[in-house]
Amino acid sequence: MRSYRKHWSYSAINQYLRCPLQYYFERVLRLPKPTVGSGLVLGGAIHEALAYYHSKLKRGSVVNIEQLETIFHIAWESREADQKIQYKRGESRVTQMDLGIGLLKTYLQSPPPENILDVEREITVPLVNSQGEYLETPLVTILDLITATDDGLKIHELKTSGRAYSQFETDTSLQATCYTHASWSQFAVLAEIDFVVLVKTKTPKLQKISTLRSEEDFFRLGDLVEKIERAVGNEIFYPIESPLNCANCPFRAPCREWQPQPASTTSLQLAVNGAAQC
Repeated sequence: MRSYRKHWSYSAINQYLRCPLQYYFERVLRLPKPTVGSGLVLGGAIHEALAYYHSKLKRGSVVNIEQLETIFHIAWESREADQKIQYKRGESRVTQMDLGIGLLKTYLQSPPPENILDVEREITVPLVNSQGEYLETPLVTILDLITATDDGLKIHELKTSGRAYSQFETDTSLQATCYTHASWSQFAVLAEIDFVVLVKTKTPKLQKISTLRSEEDFFRLGDLVEKIERAVGNEIFYPIESPLNCANCPFRAPCREWQPQPASTTSLQLAVNGAAQC
């Protein structure tokens, strides 16, 4: 497991935007999760298997599906040993593991990536707001796969999803902005982001959809994180209840028991000032 000094990540930024109270329970109070969703387990095990595959390809080795199945099973069982898996209606351990193997077979049916430069590359970079000011807390990214292209670099972000992605979804993805910013800061190249989506339909499908970012997007990212950092510092946490957020949230019980703490006059004034500047 990686260990860092204080930092921001795409998952932390996105979690606060999605539900500040869930961010508070997980990242401030560090409450233990009684369960983990089967989708997260499936996605994590797929990532481990494909990281192994890409690493072997980078070294010029041949990999077969049997090897990936072994890696996938080991990764699944490791997560299963650490935490209780919560399955959705109609799911089971068998159906999800079969689905995972089907997704891996689908990936191997496509041409393997070429010109691999790095796999699971960790990059720590500063964030800069639109005023050209550096934020105190850096951004940490882990890039699934980096390949060289005729025009520069391509970052491949592997996804498992119940549906295909839209172009609008990728063009507005905060994750793509974080990863392009990392590559720009590290390599001085505006890399293309290629979302590689393993779609969990009855017959698994593979979708590839690309997006680009500009330097203006990186300043906007810095402004956004600066506001979130100020909100967290002033203990602005509240629930955003929706079927998407709440259906499989491991903090449902403490959320229902949550009572907001009275804010001090100073905190309220800071919050008002921060909102006025947005």
